[in-house]
Amino acid sequence: MAKVKSMFVCSECGGTSPKWAGKCPHCGAWNTLDETTAPTASPTGAAHRYAPLAASSPVRKLSEIEARETPRFPTGIDEFDRVLGGGMVAGGVILIGGDPGIGKSTLLLQALASLSASRRVLYVSGEESGDQVALRATRLGLETGNVDLLAEIRLEAIQAALTDVAPEVAVIDSIQTVYSEQLTSAPGSVAQVRECAAQLTRFAKQRGITIVLIGHVTKEGALAGPRVLEHIVDTVLYFEGDTHSSFRLIRAFKNRFGAVNELGVFAMTDRGLRGVPNPSALFLSQHDQQVPGSCVMVTQEGSRPLLVEIQALVDTAHVPNPRRLSVGLEGNRLAMLLAVLHRHAGVAAFDQDVFVNAVGGVKITEPAADLPVLLAITSSMRNRALPKGLITFGEVGLAGEIRPAPRGQERLREAAKLGFSIALIPKANAPRQPIEGLEIWAVDRLDAALDKLRGE
Repeated sequence: MAKVKSMFVCSECGGTSPKWAGKCPHCGAWNTLDETTAPTASPTGAAHRYAPLAASSPVRKLSEIEARETPRFPTGIDEFDRVLGGGMVAGGVILIGGDPGIGKSTLLLQALASLSASRRVLYVSGEESGDQVALRATRLGLETGNVDLLAEIRLEAIQAALTDVAPEVAVIDSIQTVYSEQLTSAPGSVAQVRECAAQLTRFAKQRGITIVLIGHVTKEGALAGPRVLEHIVDTVLYFEGDTHSSFRLIRAFKNRFGAVNELGVFAMTDRGLRGVPNPSALFLSQHDQQVPGSCVMVTQEGSRPLLVEIQALVDTAHVPNPRRLSVGLEGNRLAMLLAVLHRHAGVAAFDQDVFVNAVGGVKITEPAADLPVLLAITSSMRNRALPKGLITFGEVGLAGEIRPAPRGQERLREAAKLGFSIALIPKANAPRQPIEGLEIWAVDRLDAALDKLRGE
């Protein structure tokens, strides 16, 4: 058999080179050449390995194409189904990444055990032996009598097993351990990860198999391997949370079959991961009485409103440059909000250390956290607790105005359901119909919001 030729492709500009070099000859970037298989001429009648799976279709009007919902099947784990958009899709490829030991293999083994009651499933382990996987299943108390297991890292052998077993759902643990005989580079290299993911994705579409790829992450938290890996697959999920904590969050960053930014909340127990039906309780501290520097906000994660406690601590600075530290919130935005607080509300913090934290390890990226952060900071500076039962949300602009947040009605209904009685919200989010048990304080300026609290 003739040796397969390889070439080197620049990950920056896409230029090719017949041999490796430290500097790309096309764009001048350093250490960007990655090995891949050189294209070869196909024999007469032989299809290219990336040939289209379906015949070319003629040009049609978009309005003439019938829109159909993609059928789904649930995994049996409600929080996992929520993040996926309702369940798995036949022929879909899911990529799930996270820190080592956070629970990726545990969750997917639980999902396969649940699916095996009605579907053919296959677990491909490239990092652990069959004995280790069986030991984990026994420890979790899973019924795995119908779960097929393959301990293999060679792509060609995995494809052969998928053909023979013909599962409906397959898990590859992990994509960084799989290698193809078509390439000479080591498993985990950029070329191997890209080639193996592309071949498995093509195989999934061709056979209608749902494939879940487990991916490693770098020290920065991004998925290891080429960025194209996230473009190839249909769904990208990230595990979040501290390995020292019992709570785990799964967030959807890409989903061709559902909404993005959906959040699933799990608790790690001795029996594996268990979904948390009321996650707001995790992010609210249990105080015997109201304490200064604490403010509860309603944030929106996908289609789910969550109540999160924002805590602030303001203390006299003992160094020339006061510290500004935020955990779970954007640090640069904190400095901007302190300037707005001084300019438009007359509250100065230039000689104070300011620390802000989102309770429970949740990360809040939406600007609706601006008003809760400023109220918590003001409460801590004055050493005066906010009114009992108060919730708030709203974006604060540089001119001191309070801007509305999306889906305000759903946030208010969630707060009322959990027993909160006062809502300090942007005037544009004021509901047209009163919400039972919830008093609405609608404001349009930051100074008006602080004046409202001073009067209480």
